[in-house]
Formats: sequence, structure tokens, C-alpha cells
Amino acid sequence: MTEQELKDRTKKYALRIIKLVKALPKTADGRTIGNQLIRSGTSVGANYRAVCRARSTAEFISKLGIVVEEADESGFWLEIIIESGLMKKELIKPLLKETEEIISIMVSSIKSAKNKS
Repeated sequence: MTEQELKDRTKKYALRIIKLVKALPKTADGRTIGNQLIRSGTSVGANYRAVCRARSTAEFISKLGIVVEEADESGFWLEIIIESGLMKKELIKPLLKETEEIISIMVSSIKSAKNKS
């Protein structure tokens, strides 16, 4: 997958997160979890863009680590949405799968970068 394809994919991911958060119940727990999810979920794409501007291998690896952390946090909030019953699992499952795929891609990139250095 090219750098541009990953930029597009992580941006699309952020837009899907925004759409999901808009659909959450307007309850205290829905708003609180939604706020957390929107921060971490949109951060994935923003931080990946920073990865693309890394000036060294060490910076590249470090910034990719931030992307992994934010995606992992997003996965946590998606699991909380499912397990708390805020939304049906069937509605969240595709986004959770995308989260796991993004994490896998980024972890593989970290491993490749470490092996090259």
C-alpha cells in the first residue's frame, strides 16, 4: 500500500469515526465515549500525515508508534460501545475490523523500518 493510499485510508477512517459518533445516543455516556473516540479516531489520520514528514528513521518509527497507540485506543472505545450496549455490534464490527487492519499495517511498517536501520 502506498503512502498516499494510507493517507486516504486513515482519512476515510476518521470520517467513519465522525459519522459513528454522530449516531451515538445523546446521553452522558454516549457523549463522553463519543468525545474520547473522536479524539483518538481522527488522530490516527492526522498522526499518519506526520509520519509521512518524518526526517529520520527514528522519528518515523516514533510517529508510527503514536498512530498505533491512537488506533488501539479507538479500538478500545469501539469495544466499550459494543459491550455497553450503546450501539449494536453489527454496526460497529466493520469499523473495529478496519481499526485492527490499520494497527497491523502500522506495526508491520515499524518492524520493517527497524529491520532496515
